[in-house]
Amino acid sequence: QVQLVGSGGGLVQDGGSLRLSCAASGRTSSIYGVGWFRQAPGKEREFVAAIRWNGGFTYYADFVKGRFTISRDNAKNTVYLQMNSLKSDDTAVYYCAAAPRRNLSVPGAYDYWGQGTPVTVSS
Repeated sequence: QVQLVGSGGGLVQDGGSLRLSCAASGRTSSIYGVGWFRQAPGKEREFVAAIRWNGGFTYYADFVKGRFTISRDNAKNTVYLQMNSLKSDDTAVYYCAAAPRRNLSVPGAYDYWGQGTPVTVSS
């Protein structure tokens, strides 16, 4: 089992920045990758970014390229999502998740999910 705790969400103005954190514990040796997803009210959960636990390869949704950066600190078992140039469309609950398998852009690849941290961007 892997436990995930997401944090760092909050209220920010249009154009501002936030950094989300995802702390993993438990059987972290089983993790292939960690991803961030988001879900806005009335919309389906969508992929934002992911990073391989070993090697650090990163993947991004097109709508965040150039604005968001995912990184990890393996010594702390923590993955970060630096979000810059935030827009009102980025308002959502952000979830981190851990996958033991490939296809990191697909929710079905993930077995473990954090509790979600809300991000609100005011215009």
